[in-house]
Amino acid sequence: MPTDQSYALIFDMDGVIIDNTDYQAEAFQLLFREHGLTTNARHLLERLNGMPATAILKTVFQHPVPEKELKRYADQREFLYRVIYWDKRQELAGLRKFLEAAKKAGFKIGLGTGSAPDTIGYIIDHLHLRPFFDVITGAADVEKGKPHADTFSVVSQKLGIPPERCVVFEDAVLGEQAAYKAGMRCICLSTSVDASKFQNPMKIIKDFTELVPQDVLDLLEQHPIVPKPDKQRAKRKYMKLQ
Repeated sequence: MPTDQSYALIFDMDGVIIDNTDYQAEAFQLLFREHGLTTNARHLLERLNGMPATAILKTVFQHPVPEKELKRYADQREFLYRVIYWDKRQELAGLRKFLEAAKKAGFKIGLGTGSAPDTIGYIIDHLHLRPFFDVITGAADVEKGKPHADTFSVVSQKLGIPPERCVVFEDAVLGEQAAYKAGMRCICLSTSVDASKFQNPMKIIKDFTELVPQDVLDLLEQHPIVPKPDKQRAKRKYMKLQ
């Protein structure tokens, strides 16, 4: 059972467990082309990555689109993404070694993603990573996805570890904001956006070869205060925060 001395590591999936943003963008771009949209998908994801696909899609149409239709478009994008990414699935460099060391060091480990259960399985079961996670939370488990705090808050509750003892690994600006809203500190990965886009992570890494579990404990001591969320940082073109 967790104790008051336990710490938790909470991982986003896309851009953290795997480096797949370019493939996600390609799938969005193909969908946009089919519907005559000229939005640059890569730039769009730099701003909105981490939000549910339907919420991202809602921002690119100039006219209201029914939720049922948005869901159909999101399903099309998911199919395109899986076809494109099928033979490319691999974990980020150093991830498995880091997870093994974190488990051995006594960290609780959670996954907090905006993906649906079948998409989570498409990645973590293919890579045989599920045994590393004590808790997995996805789109089906929360009412509001990122940039709201729910995803990470639910992981924290299920792990039995208070937010101030949780560290989130994120690659997205909105994911970093969600961590701070949940009362957690954050380590960011520069897989999806330039490092300068982040607000105030404890550290920015390119992959998990740059970190060992003891580093996380050292960073927590060096950064005792959780940053307050910066709404202006998340309010970018195409953004519609609730």
